Amino acid sequence: MSGIPSRARFEAPRRRPSVRAAAALAVASLAVTGCGGDSGSASTELPPVPEPEATYGGVLAAAEAPAPGGFTPLNIEGVKINAPEGWEVDQGDGVLCMRPPGQSACGYGAIEVRPKAAERHPENWPKKDSDFHKDDGWAADPTACRSLSTAEAGDVGIRESKLHLVGDGLTTHADGLKSHYSTWQVTCENDDVFEVRMWFLPESDVLVYAWSVDQRYDSLYLTVAESMDVTEYKQRNSEQEQEDDDNGGGNGNRGGGNGNGNNNRDDD
Repeated sequence: MSGIPSRARFEAPRRRPSVRAAAALAVASLAVTGCGGDSGSASTELPPVPEPEATYGGVLAAAEAPAPGGFTPLNIEGVKINAPEGWEVDQGDGVLCMRPPGQSACGYGAIEVRPKAAERHPENWPKKDSDFHKDDGWAADPTACRSLSTAEAGDVGIRESKLHLVGDGLTTHADGLKSHYSTWQVTCENDDVFEVRMWFLPESDVLVYAWSVDQRYDSLYLTVAESMDVTEYKQRNSEQEQEDDDNGGGNGNRGGGNGNGNNNRDDD
C-alpha cells in the first residue's frame, strides 16, 4: 500500500509478564477452567514493520540538468540551448541571437538559433538543394564580405568560398541527435578572410549559425551548439501537426523532412 501508514497500526505492545508470574497465572487458570480450557488472553505479537516501498508512494519527476558554470539556459520555441554568460541575448521574429561582449548587432561573432529555419526563409535556405553541403551554401546570398572590417558596411564582394567538414561532418547534441556541421572559409575581394559555421538539423529544420566567427571564441561556438536540445520543440510540432490533422488542415510537411535519405541525420 502506498502512502505513509496510519499511526493506528502502531499500537504500543502490551508488557509481557515475567516467566514466574506467567506460570502462576497458568496454574490458576487451569484450576478454574480445567484442562483444555481457552485462556482468552490477547495476542502479544508485534505489528509488522512496513516495507521501504510502503513508506513513500510518490514518484519524483526527473530534474532538468542545470547549465554548466559560465552558461545560461535559453529557450526559443522549445529549442533549448546554453548561452555564454556575459553575452547579450536578443530574441524576435523566430531568431535567438547571442552577441559577444562589445558587439551591438547580431552580426560579427554572434551565434544565431533559428527554429523552422528553412520553412521561414523565402528561399528555403539552407535546406534547398542541400545548400549546407555546398561551397557557396554559407548564406542565402553569398556575395557580401563579413570580415571584421567590412561586416558593418557590407560593400565588399566575395572572391572565393570553400566548404570544410570537421571530422565526419556531424555533431552530436545534448538530446542525442546529430546535425550536419559545416564550416566555410571565405575570401573577400580585398583579401580579407572570414569563417562561417553552421549546425543544421534538416528533419527538425533547426539551425545554429555562427554568422562570422570571432576567433577569440573559437572553441566556444562548438560548446554552445553541442548544448542544444530540440526534444520539447519536436514535441510541440508533433502536437500541432496532430491538432491540424484533427481539424482537417494538416499539410503533411510541417515536420521539416526533405525526403532526402541521408540528409536527415537528426533522425539518427
